[in-house]
Amino acid sequence: MNSAVPSLAAYGRLLRDNRNFRRLWLAQIVSELGDWFYIVALYSLLLQFTGKAQSVGLALVLQVLPSTLVGPTAGVLNDRIRRKHVMIAADLFRMVIVACMMLVRSPSMVWLVYPLLFLETVMYGFFEPARSAVIPNLVGSDQVLAANTVSSITWSVNFAVGSALGGFVAVWFGRDAVFIVNALSFLISALLVRGMRFAEPHADGPTPFHIRELVDFSPVAAGIRYIRADRRLLATVLLKAGIGIMGANWVIFPIMGERVFRVRVGSLDAAGSAALGMSLLMGARGVGAFLGPLSASRWAANRGSRMRAGILAGFICGAWATSPSPALRTCHSPAPPWSWRTAARPSCGCSPPHCSSATPTTPSAAASSPPTSASSCSPSPPPAL
Repeated sequence: MNSAVPSLAAYGRLLRDNRNFRRLWLAQIVSELGDWFYIVALYSLLLQFTGKAQSVGLALVLQVLPSTLVGPTAGVLNDRIRRKHVMIAADLFRMVIVACMMLVRSPSMVWLVYPLLFLETVMYGFFEPARSAVIPNLVGSDQVLAANTVSSITWSVNFAVGSALGGFVAVWFGRDAVFIVNALSFLISALLVRGMRFAEPHADGPTPFHIRELVDFSPVAAGIRYIRADRRLLATVLLKAGIGIMGANWVIFPIMGERVFRVRVGSLDAAGSAALGMSLLMGARGVGAFLGPLSASRWAANRGSRMRAGILAGFICGAWATSPSPALRTCHSPAPPWSWRTAARPSCGCSPPHCSSATPTTPSAAASSPPTSASSCSPSPPPAL
């Protein structure tokens, strides 16, 4: 098998000449862009109505766990019926689910977000395996690597662009506009998939279907046994689990965007500044997700030793980057919004190591200065995590 990295010309030919794959690619773009727009607005809504990081944490769980639980069921359906129909149905269900998010208008309605998120993630658990499995039906065996690479790069670009722009759209057009855009993106995706014409030989077989197969986890058990028998594969899976632990970033970034890195533009209010800060932080993570694989693939060049060294270096850099700085450990005062022109300082005007002190440092200053209010310089507790 040729494992060489495809050229840019190969990607261009694939998108230009293969109508079916081009439609699948466009469907991926519109639906994923809508998703990343929507995530920023959703986290902003949860923090505004609850004020608790736990709400974002629960939302994150509901965006990951359900698709894992429905994996066996999704696999059975995608192996027995037409994957094109699975993708269309999942998109239409998600369109309705996301539109229902507009019903959340007050803190008393926040509970509705969680079942809707659960249902949306279940639909994603059916759609994504179908999309991945259908690629070999659309392209030749010599183009599968190029097709998968295009899909991976597209995800990273959508992550960066959608996250960065989601906050701006939510601030200037409102959250409802974001929810409408995302709902329409699923409709457009369904229409694009509907226009694809390709054979699905797996759906034409006479194999009988049994309801019990929908809850059959024996393939999962077989997969676990297979992984345990291969040390290299086991190490790779554990590595992925280690990366999963860093999923806490999805909770930390919205909190930091709301309470530390708020961005002020003109007369924008505090909620808008928080949404922009959150959006830019998540967009920066998307840029990294795009640039990292591009640079690493050229450097590693399919050499196992370099890949392992790069993974180790990535974990070390990630640990260093996510460790709290001395200033953050010392100063718990919430930072005011960041300006496009100047970096913000704590509202009391003192440097971070002294933020916890509201008392002037000299007797003369104490005598001549008016008392400082507790709200202006006393330390506030860190955000509840």
